Amino acid sequence: MARPIYLDYNATTPHAPEVIAAMRPFLEAEFGNPSSSHWYGIAPRRAVETAREQVAAFLNCRRDEILFTSGGTESNNHAIKCAARLLRDRGRHILTSRVEHPAVLGVCRFLEADGYDVTYLPVDAAGRIDLGEIERAIRPDTILITIMHANNEVGTIQPIREIARLANQRGILMHTDAAQSAGKINTEPDDLGVSLLSIAGHKLYAPKGVGALYIRDGLLLEPFCHGAGQEGGLRGGTENVLEIVGLGKACEVAEKEGLDATANRMRELRDRLQAGIAAAARNVKVNGHPEHRLPNTLSVSFYGLDANRLLEAMGLEVAASAGAACHSDTVEISHVLTAMGLDEPWAKGTLRFSTGRMTTAWEIDQALKVVFTALKTFQ
Repeated sequence: MARPIYLDYNATTPHAPEVIAAMRPFLEAEFGNPSSSHWYGIAPRRAVETAREQVAAFLNCRRDEILFTSGGTESNNHAIKCAARLLRDRGRHILTSRVEHPAVLGVCRFLEADGYDVTYLPVDAAGRIDLGEIERAIRPDTILITIMHANNEVGTIQPIREIARLANQRGILMHTDAAQSAGKINTEPDDLGVSLLSIAGHKLYAPKGVGALYIRDGLLLEPFCHGAGQEGGLRGGTENVLEIVGLGKACEVAEKEGLDATANRMRELRDRLQAGIAAAARNVKVNGHPEHRLPNTLSVSFYGLDANRLLEAMGLEVAASAGAACHSDTVEISHVLTAMGLDEPWAKGTLRFSTGRMTTAWEIDQALKVVFTALKTFQ
């Protein structure tokens, strides 16, 4: 049986062939511990540092500003918790938004239980934060602003440069979760003006279980995981050489391909899918900002329909998501759509399609046929 057409790249990405090739030696011959001083530690140690250079080149930052983690969730945890502890004597107020990934919202709730005060900023109907809301929410005791670069459900891109400018003018630390935006739009920390930035390997054609945190030079965070002093003493534990190598190669591939070329191709296929659905379906609307949106992301709502039943009708022919990919297979109105004010008849019929590097025009056309057939069973 043929495998379904994959249109869920925001959930995870396949491994790039170059990534698999780069990792292979560390599955086979190069099994040594990078902390070992003998011969077997040489290649793994060099590989970790090469990967650090590749990630740094991708983000256009210094190699010693890159900390390897187990993924985007750990990077967010490390950034927010450690920044909050570092600055707790200056204040305990944190700003975030209502549409953040659970890896940020969960950390903020944890810190609230530890005596921090968190303001959850609203968004407009397109899922975007108003700069005026941030200015009004900033207080003398505000120490950290953490706002995602781009939303994983609807693709809306936040005005991070402008938010960071406000933060920097007031001496407030700025963190952004760039897990969804890395490899699709520019995520260079200096360009964005942020001091902390999180990326996740499995959104970038690298393996699951690896990520990185950019920490601006001079920002002295506490260790997140105590141990034998790996990762500059910030994250103890033997390095995951295999997957770190994969992340490094994925960043190198993304840099060589060029963001503009990759984004334009994904956008062309996304727009082809969007136009096809809009032309054939009744009572349909696209969620997210019409301009400031990831080039690969299409969140579309079908009025009065059930997204889970639509996915069932699409059967094994197309892989897409109902709501956020990190949730279970039950359709609930996501916190993102709720924050955007989407009415229940629209929200419950929301599907997310996301294109990627491997998507073809033929797959888009075939997926449209499947979607049309599924919709006919409900109309």
